[in-house]
Order: sequence, then C-alpha cells, then structure tokens
Amino acid sequence: MAELFCNGGAMRGGALHHNVSAHPFLGSVTTAPSYRFFSVRDEFPALELVDGGGVGIEGELYDVPMDQIRTDFLPEEPAELELTVVELTDGRSVLAVGLRPGLRTSMGEELTDISEHGSWRRYRGLDVPADVDAS
Repeated sequence: MAELFCNGGAMRGGALHHNVSAHPFLGSVTTAPSYRFFSVRDEFPALELVDGGGVGIEGELYDVPMDQIRTDFLPEEPAELELTVVELTDGRSVLAVGLRPGLRTSMGEELTDISEHGSWRRYRGLDVPADVDAS
C-alpha cells in the first residue's frame, strides 16, 4: 500500500473519486509550504515544487496499493500531470501527481496560479461533501 495525496477530482465528491474510494481514507492533509498551485484550463489542479514562494496545499490522503495506482488512478490523470512525491506538513513524503517539468513556461495562459486559495475546493467554491462516505 502507498499513501496517495489527492488534491483535485479524486477527492471526495469529485468526478475521479471512484479511483480511490474503495481504499482507506487517511484524512485531510496539507503539503509543506513548498508548492505553487495552478488551475489548468480551469479543468483540474496541478502542483509544482518551487524553491521559494511556495504555499501549503490542502488535499486528502488515501492508502492505495501501488498496482492500483498504476492501473486505476494514473490512466485517468491528465497528460499534463505525472506521478511524483510531495512533502506533507508533518514531514512525511507521499505519492501525488504534479505538473510535468517544463510545462509551466510552455503552457502560458492555460495555467492560472491559484496558490493563494490553497485548495481546489476553495478555488472552485466547493464545500467538503457531508454526505460522501469518507472510507
């Protein structure tokens, strides 16, 4: 099993939640303040590790078998994202998806920096779904 940080559609209530919903929900977590956060064409979020000026990004943590990350989770992720490792505020390193290196400059206006929001839900004006099973 691997701890997988989700910060977009795979979170509870999201269109891709089915990719992690069968696995244990470990709780809401925040990354270390080392990331910038982008909206890609206002379709999905993307994390990017930065040397300075980063913020903590809120998300959800799931315990997912590595083979299911490969077969169920990654195939539905956008081509602009890749599997990476992020640091949480408690110092743990966990799997996540992040913006592919080099795309920040080549995507131009397709990326909107939403770091000041600190979460995809906050940026989109969405509440944490109260009626969604957290497990």
